[in-house]
Amino acid sequence: MRNAMNDIHAKLLRKFHTLCRECGMTDDQKAEVIASFGVESSADIDTHDLIDICNRLSEDLGQNTRSRMDRLRKQVFAAIGGYLRKIGHESNADIIKGIACRSTGYDEFNRIPAERLRNCYYAFRNKQKDIDSVDSIADTLLLSHINNNKQMGC
Repeated sequence: MRNAMNDIHAKLLRKFHTLCRECGMTDDQKAEVIASFGVESSADIDTHDLIDICNRLSEDLGQNTRSRMDRLRKQVFAAIGGYLRKIGHESNADIIKGIACRSTGYDEFNRIPAERLRNCYYAFRNKQKDIDSVDSIADTLLLSHINNNKQMGC
């Protein structure tokens, strides 16, 4: 029985340190959490307390993940909306969600994973940059053509 408890405690310690890293905690922040339990080492924290700490850290990590996903979704909205404005098309939330879903291959906007959202964002940002670049080149060529015609007396 004691061996099983030691295994559980060891797994919880690993989970604790993994969650601390994933939450972006510094060594000082981790030391504060450990010290708040009246011990100097995480290995000395009671198993039940480790369960509570891991649950709280998991909740925090879940909230951070949700806010990151919300930010990514907003960036995708802005990128697609900006692209549609540049090409002179109508845009609203349903149109933008539809474009995002078709371009990523997902049926539901909120189910698109982070990496696919990033790809979509960069693809539509690059499309906007390409349009700006082409417009700049076209303006330069048009200005050059006008200047050549003026010099020729046309």
